Amino acid sequence: MYSMLKRGTVAFIFICCSLLFSQLTVAQAGVKTENKSNPPFRVLTSGKKITIQAKQNIQSVMVWTSAGHRLIEEKEINATAYSFNITINEKIFYVRVDMADGKMYTKKIGVQ
Repeated sequence: MYSMLKRGTVAFIFICCSLLFSQLTVAQAGVKTENKSNPPFRVLTSGKKITIQAKQNIQSVMVWTSAGHRLIEEKEINATAYSFNITINEKIFYVRVDMADGKMYTKKIGVQ
């Protein structure tokens, strides 16, 4: 009985240390993610056409469905506006916009 309790304690400590190490690794990766209520861009929708307008240059845009299917991944845009058309019948999408200053923003959008 004592050895089972001891094994359980060792397993618990191992799991806690593993989780702590994984969190430290993610924190040290240096990924800058900004999810502010006022991002430096606007997402405009007109039917299935989506336009992203920004105050500074957009580096890249990635769009995916709520099911996780990637629709668009455009890199090296280097412009203050980017437009694209949605070609599938989904209502909810997620947009990730990487700005030229290295900051990354995500936004949930809906289309009709």
